[in-house]
Amino acid sequence: MVTHYLKLNLDKTELLFMPYKTSPLHDLSITIEGTMVAASHSARNLGVVLDDQLDFKEHIRATPRSCRFLLYNIRIRLYRTTYSTQLLVQTMVTSRLDYCNSLLASLPACAILPLQLIQNAAARLVFNLPKFSHVTPLLRSLHWLPVAARIRFRPWPTLQPIGQALPTCRT
Repeated sequence: MVTHYLKLNLDKTELLFMPYKTSPLHDLSITIEGTMVAASHSARNLGVVLDDQLDFKEHIRATPRSCRFLLYNIRIRLYRTTYSTQLLVQTMVTSRLDYCNSLLASLPACAILPLQLIQNAAARLVFNLPKFSHVTPLLRSLHWLPVAARIRFRPWPTLQPIGQALPTCRT
C-alpha cells in the first residue's frame, strides 16, 4: 500500500476468517501499524454484511431491520396519496431489498422469507391495508415480483457480439 500511496483506515478495517468445515476455529488477529485487528464473525463491505459461513444470515437480519424503520417513517406521514407512498416505498425500501440481491441466489426460500415479509408489509402500506390482508393481488397491481423472483430476474440485457443486429421490438 505504501508503494501505491494508499492509506488504510484502521477504524474501518475488519478481519474476516472463513474456515473450512474441518479446520479448527482460531483466534486470529493481525497487527497493522501498532493496532491489533481481531477476527470477527461478520464484516460489512459495500453495504453487504458477509459472515464467516457465507450464509448471509447477518445481511438478511440487517436489511429488514433498516427497511422496517423506513416503513415506520413512511407510515407516520399524515397527508399522502397512494402514488406518493408507492414512490417513497420503491425509492427507499424496494431499492434496499434489491441491492446486491444476486448474492442471495443460492439460498433456500426459508432464508429469504424475512425479505418477503418486508415486501408484503410495503405493499400493504402503499394501499393502507391492515396487517393480515392478502398480498398477492397487491403485488400484482403494483407490478412487483416476489423477492425470490426478483433475485433470479436480471433486468439488464445480455451483451451482443459486435456485428450482430440487436433484436427489435414489434408493436
